[in-house]
Amino acid sequence: MSIIREAASRDAGEPSSSCTLHRLGRGLSVVLVLALAAGLAAPVRGDGLAAAAALTMGAGAGAAPAADLAGSGPFNADLLAGVARTLARAPYAPPSTTLPEVLAKLQYDQYRDIRFNPAETIWARGDARFRLQLLSLGYLFTTPVELATVKGGIAQHLAYRPDLFIAGALVPASLPTQDVGFSGFRLLSPLNDRLRFDEVAVFQGASYFRAVGRGQDYGLSARGLALKVGDPAGEEFPLFRAFWLEEPVPGSATMVLHALLDSPSVTGAYRFELAPGRDTVMRVDAVLFPRVALEQVGLAPLTSMFMFAASGRGGVDDFRPQVHDSDGLLVLNGRGEHLWRALANPARLQLNAFEDQHPVGFGLLQRDRNPTDYQDFESHFERRPSAWVEPVGDWGAGAVILVEIPSDAEIHDNIVAFWRPRAPLAAGSEVHLSYRLSWGGEPIAAQDRLRVLATAVGRADVKAPTPVRRFVVDFTPDAGPCRATCPPPKAAVTASTGRVGDIVVSDNPLTRGYRVTFTLDPEKADLSDLRLELGFEDARRAEVWLYRWTRP
Repeated sequence: MSIIREAASRDAGEPSSSCTLHRLGRGLSVVLVLALAAGLAAPVRGDGLAAAAALTMGAGAGAAPAADLAGSGPFNADLLAGVARTLARAPYAPPSTTLPEVLAKLQYDQYRDIRFNPAETIWARGDARFRLQLLSLGYLFTTPVELATVKGGIAQHLAYRPDLFIAGALVPASLPTQDVGFSGFRLLSPLNDRLRFDEVAVFQGASYFRAVGRGQDYGLSARGLALKVGDPAGEEFPLFRAFWLEEPVPGSATMVLHALLDSPSVTGAYRFELAPGRDTVMRVDAVLFPRVALEQVGLAPLTSMFMFAASGRGGVDDFRPQVHDSDGLLVLNGRGEHLWRALANPARLQLNAFEDQHPVGFGLLQRDRNPTDYQDFESHFERRPSAWVEPVGDWGAGAVILVEIPSDAEIHDNIVAFWRPRAPLAAGSEVHLSYRLSWGGEPIAAQDRLRVLATAVGRADVKAPTPVRRFVVDFTPDAGPCRATCPPPKAAVTASTGRVGDIVVSDNPLTRGYRVTFTLDPEKADLSDLRLELGFEDARRAEVWLYRWTRP
């Protein structure tokens, strides 16, 4: 199962849009440790990608990679794809996570006391709209990642030096002097103020990365690839072994970076084109090379956190009304439906599959932007970005998979969403994948109809406890001019098990939208999948509300 929280560090005094690692804490799931341990061997200096392509075929099972992947020399996307293709033909080489003692034994607070030296910021002396800062190894981040910058088709290896970092008083010994690599990097851009460079994206830990839009703080994460999520035998965590970052052109609003992905089951060559803004948009192009048939593969995976909201506060001991980085999964399917699935923190692992052909988009959204609804003036959940995946090209048949994992602490990511193709990815094949990934607000494509604002659930009888549940679903106001004169919609509610009753549609005077209430008597069922549709006499449309009720 996939549980990961804040995955980067922030330098003191850095004008960043958010503080990462701020809620990592000491009680992290062991799954996070396993994910971060899925890394690569210690760097061995070579002659760049061309040498790597020639040498990786010689790596046997259990051997460390024999080449320096992100060395200096010629670079382009075709060379990177060639390395990934060659790696896939050889047995997987398990990573080595041996670090110098000073880094290997760092505790949480000690690791946070290693800060990137702002004077060493890469691309800071030119007119580029992007700057690059590097992240140290240590604490949970024990897997070295190789980095290189690229200019004019030539890669320049970025070597670790201790003077790249400032070690505070909590660090017990001097930083290593040898080139041990890095744990990742962050990108800065004038996102919120043209005179200040804010952190806009970070890549660190396995194949995890994330970004923010204007005025936002870090929240949910994305991954390069997900494998075997929810499998009782354990999840496999592919990792980005090396990155190549193209030096941004002065004045350009976009920058490009490349990554090599590797795991026991698959390799891949990735290209990211990043455009910060109100919504920060990434164009992702990847070529995957499966070593084995991939039956439980997750494409364009997203991971987030949902602890509680008005839809479920049973057993909650917290002063805040709700705690979550995302409050729903939105799916725009090939049949023209807009499906809104309110998230839950279930008592047992839950998996939903929303089957589709030719998907239009899906994402984990944070719709509630009212700080009053959270009452948390440190975490500011209302500032967390939504993440929206829009396929480029036809993804064919498959399903959007939603995994909800029981969690008792907000430091854990317990929500996973991704696309799973209907047909397994064949061993030895080459699979091309492209999509746009937007970090920010509501996707424009979802705004042509009434949307779900909130979901609340509680007992149906105010006089005494009862197993019958009352559901309250609020929709946004009509956008058209006929709101005052058009008749209200009719609501149709169905349940996979149990009995639905007392369906009422009314005006919500606070939101000026519609409110739908109904009851569910689960009878003897432990689980019921609910579906609510609004029907209009005119051309108005609304999202389809979905929810999975489970017995506590």
